[in-house]
Amino acid sequence: MQPSRIPATIISGFLGSGKTTLLRSIMKKNANKRIAIIVNEFGSLGIDGEILKKCAVPGCEEENIVELANGCICCTVADEFLPTMESLLNRPSPPQHIIIETSGLALPKPLIKAFNWPDIKTKMTVDGVVTVVDSPAVIAGRFADDPEKIAQQRQADPSLDHDNPLQEVFEDQLNSADLVLLNKVDLITSEQLGYLTDEIKKQIPKAVKILPLSHGKIEPEVILGIHAGAENDLQTRPSHHDGVDEDHEHDDFTSFVVNIPPVSSPKALENKLLQLTNLHDILRIKGYIQVIDKPMRLEIHGVGERFSYHFDRPWYQDEKPQGRLIIIGQKSINQKAIQAALETQI
Repeated sequence: MQPSRIPATIISGFLGSGKTTLLRSIMKKNANKRIAIIVNEFGSLGIDGEILKKCAVPGCEEENIVELANGCICCTVADEFLPTMESLLNRPSPPQHIIIETSGLALPKPLIKAFNWPDIKTKMTVDGVVTVVDSPAVIAGRFADDPEKIAQQRQADPSLDHDNPLQEVFEDQLNSADLVLLNKVDLITSEQLGYLTDEIKKQIPKAVKILPLSHGKIEPEVILGIHAGAENDLQTRPSHHDGVDEDHEHDDFTSFVVNIPPVSSPKALENKLLQLTNLHDILRIKGYIQVIDKPMRLEIHGVGERFSYHFDRPWYQDEKPQGRLIIIGQKSINQKAIQAALETQI
């Protein structure tokens, strides 16, 4: 008798939506199921993978986490993703479930299609695509177009092209979803939550469950066990890239790493990053910092103008404390100016 296929869950969501926090929550409540995690990040600094490996939660051990850092997963399916899946399948004790955290700029559909490749089609299935939404960011219009503003612009100049690559990524992630999680609802009002829920229902072409949550806290069984078989109904998951070259390279976006000297205080750093975000329209900031006279490493995240930080662990005895931030923005971002501002004492 042919063994049942190993289920895989794809966790999608825009930059800073809370995918890694969600994963930590799932693993914390995992009831001894063998779960492998594949983490893909936009940029060369593997922050999310390191967060999971060092989270001190059973199941987040290094051998259970695979990082794909050679490019966006939706563009490197054949080169990196498929060999990784095959290596997981060939383990003496293969995982009972695989969770794939895509980069914030990844399109889920090419990844779903990969599960139809002959080498893994009979061994694995896409149990579900979960899209995490940064609720306050979308309400603020950070990652979704303002319809009234666009209408005013078109009226003023009908020749303008208002195609928004950020909006396309966001829409593709929603359209591929089997479950949409509205994260960070503690930061919006109940009226805003109702509005956001209605707007997402209007956009997604099929009936999809939409759930609110805070701090990524959810019971694992809500996410693991959807039984969607997503690779078998691709036609219900429209994409802006259907029928065109799907080997898209995210030419509209860039990322770079800045080494940061020790800072005087977390608040001083936050003020500096907020100033740079407003000046250069930075989309996403994340990384680790050394704070003067503090034995703990500071983990910091920024999405638009919102920042959060905490001391996550002591610096190890065999590691040199080194602050590093990954900055993600549109291609035109002034990388030299941002680096110069952050490489000075804060």
